[in-house]
Amino acid sequence: MKKPKNRASGGSWMDTYGDMVTLLLCFFVLLYAISSVDQNKWQNFVASVNPEAREELEQQQAAEAAEEASESEAFQQMYENLNSEFEALGIDANVDVVQGDGYNFISFSDEVFFAGDSYEIQENGQLVLDGFCRAIAPAAEEISEIEVLGHTTELPGRYSVENDRRLSVDRAAEVTIYIQQKNLIDPARLVSMGFGQYRPIADINTEDGRSRNRRVEILITDSQAVKQSLTDYYLEVYGPEVAAMQPDAGQATQEE
Repeated sequence: MKKPKNRASGGSWMDTYGDMVTLLLCFFVLLYAISSVDQNKWQNFVASVNPEAREELEQQQAAEAAEEASESEAFQQMYENLNSEFEALGIDANVDVVQGDGYNFISFSDEVFFAGDSYEIQENGQLVLDGFCRAIAPAAEEISEIEVLGHTTELPGRYSVENDRRLSVDRAAEVTIYIQQKNLIDPARLVSMGFGQYRPIADINTEDGRSRNRRVEILITDSQAVKQSLTDYYLEVYGPEVAAMQPDAGQATQEE
């Protein structure tokens, strides 16, 4: 009987090599898929196959939820703290505090801080700002930004564009500097702006209206809040009539 001839076996190593390359490719695709998966989904998957990991995940989620609730409560409590401080100082007739979705808005009559056309904060005004800082301190970490807005009004026969602009800017800056010196929040989250007479909230033709227009406003926004335009805040705080008086009222309405 003849022995069968040895056939070339060169293709066998090629098959092995090809299988190895395919396996490596699959391995790297799997690594990429794992790296791209949503972290929460991956944690839930691990928890589903590992009871100990599930218990740890549930504890972590509960701790995070409790922390978020505590942070939210601190910001919500700020409203009560502000009202309590201002009532104790006896200035509640010269200040309005409004709480909205993710913000607290405070409007002070200018006489709370300043005398006449001065931009120097009076001693009583410093006490008010001390109370303000005490009220916001517990929620300082949750504050996204504090905006201090200075406003003047049109005075018949006494108008000067330089004085009007500078007075509103200087007053807002002085209040901002005083707050910054308390070291409550990162100075980068403190903003001061002066609007002169151009953001009125009352009739400029009456003494009462002009008195209301001379004011300092402080807007405090929550770190989770969606920032709005000033006119949008005015719509919620002062109402549609005041919002309609603002220079960008038409644009704000159009955007809505």
